[in-house]
Amino acid sequence: MNVDIVETKVGRLSGGQKARLSLMIATIDAPHLIILDEPTNHLDIQSREALVAALTEYTGAVILVSHDQSLVELVADRLWLVKDGNVTPYTEDMDAYRKMLLSERGGLPKSDKKKSKNGKVKKVPKEKLKQEVASCEERVTKLQGMRDKLDLKMAEPGFYNGEAAAISMWQKKHVEVTSGLERAETLWMDALEKLEARG
Repeated sequence: MNVDIVETKVGRLSGGQKARLSLMIATIDAPHLIILDEPTNHLDIQSREALVAALTEYTGAVILVSHDQSLVELVADRLWLVKDGNVTPYTEDMDAYRKMLLSERGGLPKSDKKKSKNGKVKKVPKEKLKQEVASCEERVTKLQGMRDKLDLKMAEPGFYNGEAAAISMWQKKHVEVTSGLERAETLWMDALEKLEARG
């Protein structure tokens, strides 16, 4: 560990360093309850894995708010739905929750029909649906490659001993690519569902 970092002011720390410091402060006195709001934001891969391991072993209660589906699936044993001013137990899994959200937002298509200018309903050609699936798949593959390269870059020995600004830049890129990948995967699944519905 770089000894100089001990003397660094908090305001000069990178996003990931601040996140790790906040987690340390929250857990240093071994409380029986921890409330975490998006704890994986700005964390590198190693820190994220360490967080998952720590939460899995933690014997107290954790209230976790996160958009990180894999984190929730790995550490949560009970889900709660916060909606319309109410908090209720959620008995389905994360995939069902995602589909529910997409359906409510109009992102999960009911059919592959579209209205023409004169108001009549017309079907989207099957070939066009196939092209959409192929395009979405290509986008997912490209983003997965970008994420993998960023993972390798951030896993290099000594990476986190570099300049805080550079580390922060790579972390932001990783967050952006990961978010883009999640959106692309959702669009790909939707396109596949539309194509499968055509038979």
